[in-house]
Amino acid sequence: MNNIILIGMPGVGKSTIGTKLAEKLKCNFIDTDILIQEKFKKPIPQIIKEKGINKIIQIENQIGSKIKAEKSVIATGGSIIYGKAAMKNLKNLGKIIYLKQDYETINKRIEDIEGRGVVLKNSQTLKDLYNERIPLYEKYADITIEEGELSIEETLQELLKITNSL
Repeated sequence: MNNIILIGMPGVGKSTIGTKLAEKLKCNFIDTDILIQEKFKKPIPQIIKEKGINKIIQIENQIGSKIKAEKSVIATGGSIIYGKAAMKNLKNLGKIIYLKQDYETINKRIEDIEGRGVVLKNSQTLKDLYNERIPLYEKYADITIEEGELSIEETLQELLKITNSL
């Protein structure tokens, strides 16, 4: 098995599903948000508050571009798709799977945008961010899973079917 890289908006379940997928596939799990938090010894929302939006995107790109992994499931931060170096590295590491969810569902799931560490520019709404990112997720994705009404378990089953055919 090559690496599986999960991309998508905050709230689609990249970390939750990624952990379960890695467990089922008996492989490593890497979460880029955790790598950033470990490096700075602070939660993502605090890093954003202290360093700003552009810097966190830079940090995410830097961390993502340096990942070396084998037989791993990698869950990425939602804004990693802004980093060309990170995405090039991830593309070389394995299959990029886009967990796609509609805006309404994401909006319901993310109650505390700031506390969640979502990278929003000045006066940008979650809807604006969603519309800005969708073309980038689609550009980098090798495979897209339309989550729609799927439960976490059903999404996991879809991912298992896909990974078994890789």
